Amino acid sequence: MQFLNVYVKKYWKLFCVAVFFLTIEALCDLMLPTLMASIIDVGVAESRMDYIMRIGGLMLFITAVGALSASARNIIASRVSQKFGTELRADLFRKIQSLSFTSIDQFERASLVTRLTNDVTQVQNFVNGLMRIFVKAPLLCIGSLIMAVRLNPHLSTVLAVVVPVVALLVVLNMKIGFPRFMKVQKALDRVNGVIREYLSGVRVVKAFNRFDYETDKFDKANGEYKDRSVQVMRAMSVFNPAIMLTVNFGIVAVIWIGGIRVDSGQMQVGHVLAFINYMTQILMSLLMISMVFNMFVRARASAVRIGEVFAEMNTMMWKEQTIRDVPAARGRVDFENVTFSYDGPSGEPALHRISFTCLPGQTVGIIGSTGSGKSSLIGLIPRFYDADSGTVKVNGTNVLEVDPSALREKIAIVPQKSVLFSGTVADNIRWGKDDATREEIEHAAKLAEAHEFVAAFPEGYDTVLGQRGVNLSGGQKQRVSIARALIRRPDILILDDCTSAVDVATEAKIKQSLKQYASNVTCLLIAQRITSVMDADQIIVLDQGEIVGIGRHEQLLRECSVYKEIYVSQIGKEVQPNVQAE
Repeated sequence: MQFLNVYVKKYWKLFCVAVFFLTIEALCDLMLPTLMASIIDVGVAESRMDYIMRIGGLMLFITAVGALSASARNIIASRVSQKFGTELRADLFRKIQSLSFTSIDQFERASLVTRLTNDVTQVQNFVNGLMRIFVKAPLLCIGSLIMAVRLNPHLSTVLAVVVPVVALLVVLNMKIGFPRFMKVQKALDRVNGVIREYLSGVRVVKAFNRFDYETDKFDKANGEYKDRSVQVMRAMSVFNPAIMLTVNFGIVAVIWIGGIRVDSGQMQVGHVLAFINYMTQILMSLLMISMVFNMFVRARASAVRIGEVFAEMNTMMWKEQTIRDVPAARGRVDFENVTFSYDGPSGEPALHRISFTCLPGQTVGIIGSTGSGKSSLIGLIPRFYDADSGTVKVNGTNVLEVDPSALREKIAIVPQKSVLFSGTVADNIRWGKDDATREEIEHAAKLAEAHEFVAAFPEGYDTVLGQRGVNLSGGQKQRVSIARALIRRPDILILDDCTSAVDVATEAKIKQSLKQYASNVTCLLIAQRITSVMDADQIIVLDQGEIVGIGRHEQLLRECSVYKEIYVSQIGKEVQPNVQAE
């Protein structure tokens, strides 16, 4: 939990101010029982009304000072805790953004959502309670003990028994609660995971009518969360009554012993009442301490989970430089004996000894069966992942030596799964270039064959898209994604099977536009359809993570059996029945 030190340094002054007002409030509470005892033993016993009025007025003044201090403390505590929670959540979000895919893969997506929301809230609530309750409770408890001992040392022997018992109960509370609250947060992760999975695949659930299955899965996760919560609350619920019972026994002992001493003339009635008040304050403060320790246990579990994210080291390192903009090498990509595994060097390689070169301005097609490593290969170019061995170069520079943000400025990617964001069509295309004009947006849309259907919308480019572009078809989303990449005018354009939902005629128009637009841009085109890569300057054939063929279409048909099999399976078997039918 070292990450909290940053916020301690930032907010310790305001924290001290809150503690100052809290201390005044506690001192005011501690003075009242003694003044009340004085009124009973002097004012009432001696029938001195002037004394009662004077001390009573002093008690009202002290109460007002305590109330004002409590208000000031509450305002400061709320302000500090809210600012702390906001900054912690923002810093955690930035930390997640800075992590490489390899680092992010260490956490479940639903778990990261829980850490950003529920876990931060738990820590924030504890900080708020720290300034409102946790500091006041010990002050009130210790102050009440001191005042009670000063008031009557004989009755204080009761406290010598009560306080250690309560302290033991508080320690047990912490020891039993922490591991259980960790399990509660993990169960909440699973609930969020089920919800997230359902919402992302709701169309498939409806299509296959799997409501009962999803409901059962959610009920199972929800039931586990309930069971974990019940277990921890059942365990924690024993302690508050036990503390209250212990202190109440102490109060009964004080009344019994005090009654005997008053009867024998060794003690005044006011002292007994004041001592009972101090015992009550001790009871309330111990209950507050127990409650705050419950908050602490839960906040500690959440802080550990947040700390795990902050402690996650970014696997990507680089020198302080930007990628060199050498005109002769702009758009050049080199793979030199590259091996890569998602599980690290000891894992099963997704790519094995990959070597090839893409020259500036070339269109390079990458084809292979499902799982052959196509998407893994292009993920190494913008440093979504780093190779386990070998070298990947962009513009003649090893990508390991370049700040990923500077590297990605030179690259535009259209992912296999189109991802659009809430906002207008224009906003989504402008993701590729923040300062793009409306003319540039429309030009990119025309190149991507998106202008026609966007212009047909009543609001045109100002049409608001739902989350993930739900109000567009698959082909329309892909074309908007292509426009978003083209407006960037990159050195390297990566198209990861981005026309799979587009009809063949539209795909042909897009390819024609790309030839004109991308004459000086290196284009890496991943495709499942062989017709998409047949006219590429160079075709790379992958099979089980290895390159089994490089060349042009005609050359590969002659020399590469894997490419020939793909060609026959997609084109040969389609043509043959048509020929026989004629």
